[in-house]
Amino acid sequence: MKKISVFILCLQWVISSSDAQSNIDTLLEQIQSTNMEIGSNTKYWDAKGLEYKTGLTPMNPFIEYDYLFGSPTGLGNQQELNIIQQVDFPTVYSRKKDLSNKQISQAQMQKNVFRQDILLASKLLLYDLIYLNTKESQLLERQQKSAQFLQEYEQKLQQGDANMLDVNKIKLQYLSIKNDLLLLQNEKQTLLTKLAELNGGVWVDFTDTLYPAIPLIPDFETLDSIIESNDPLIALYEQEKIIQQQQVYVQKSLNLPKLEAGYHGQTILNTRLQGIHAGITVPLWENKHKVKAAEANVDFATTNIQRHRLEHRLENRRLYDLLEVRQNAMEEYEELLSTMGNTVLLDKALRLGELTIIQYFLEQSYFYTAYDKNEQLKREYHKAVAELYKYTL
Repeated sequence: MKKISVFILCLQWVISSSDAQSNIDTLLEQIQSTNMEIGSNTKYWDAKGLEYKTGLTPMNPFIEYDYLFGSPTGLGNQQELNIIQQVDFPTVYSRKKDLSNKQISQAQMQKNVFRQDILLASKLLLYDLIYLNTKESQLLERQQKSAQFLQEYEQKLQQGDANMLDVNKIKLQYLSIKNDLLLLQNEKQTLLTKLAELNGGVWVDFTDTLYPAIPLIPDFETLDSIIESNDPLIALYEQEKIIQQQQVYVQKSLNLPKLEAGYHGQTILNTRLQGIHAGITVPLWENKHKVKAAEANVDFATTNIQRHRLEHRLENRRLYDLLEVRQNAMEEYEELLSTMGNTVLLDKALRLGELTIIQYFLEQSYFYTAYDKNEQLKREYHKAVAELYKYTL
């Protein structure tokens, strides 16, 4: 019978955790579609994508017409018409096209990275609210109990079964709990306002008190490898290096001669001359050092990747170690809280006169301090998991 009860409790926890995950996932999907920063950032990078498509075609044709009046009059007038098209060396256009495609891909990555940053901030905020909701529920229960004790002891005082010192101590506890609750509710209201801001101004009355189920955490090397291969920020840095390499190819092509072709016509003294125009631009000075600058940018991008990978690995290590420490601490607190029982026994002992008010408040403070510390550890643990699994958002 005991095994069945334990099974039912575990099943209820799994269902509750699943519901919590569903609520958070639904809200994150809503934020993704309503968040103004995500919308603005998406439009910005869409505009940049269109910008990256410019400059892929030859320059505009140049048309020039001159009409020159002759003097003296008998000399006649002169007319000239020039139509000239300048083009880069043919390889420039294919390499510019490749560069454009890579920049557009990077723009998509930029949108994804920004979206994940907003969704992670939203998820961490929701975990803070879960913690505050849990603590608010606890404080409301304590306030109700404190009010009941105050009423009982005031009646005992009238009957001569209690003294004013005990009544005043209960009043102090009630006032302390009341103010803690007000401060917490104010903090919660601030976070709900921030959540509404993230949700495009749409108010959400988030009342969850359970965290989602934790995924199975593999060993650090496996987890770090998974994150490295899926993190869009790392892909963004690698794409930047590819773009800089392509810039080198483009710049080398731009150092090749530009070609000109066109039509040239001239009319003077009733004589008409016309023919073709051809020319070539010899790149001697204009692009000096540009290839070297592009190659230096490749070196910078390579160093940037190495720096980010090191920082990212160390941050992952920090979060992973945090999980282990918090997990051990939570297990210890859970064991301690189970041995301490709950405040119902303390309330009964106080009413039976087995504890003084001072002893009651002292024992109660031990229990709630341990309880709150455990809830803080839960919040820190789940927030660390959320940061490690940011790439899944």
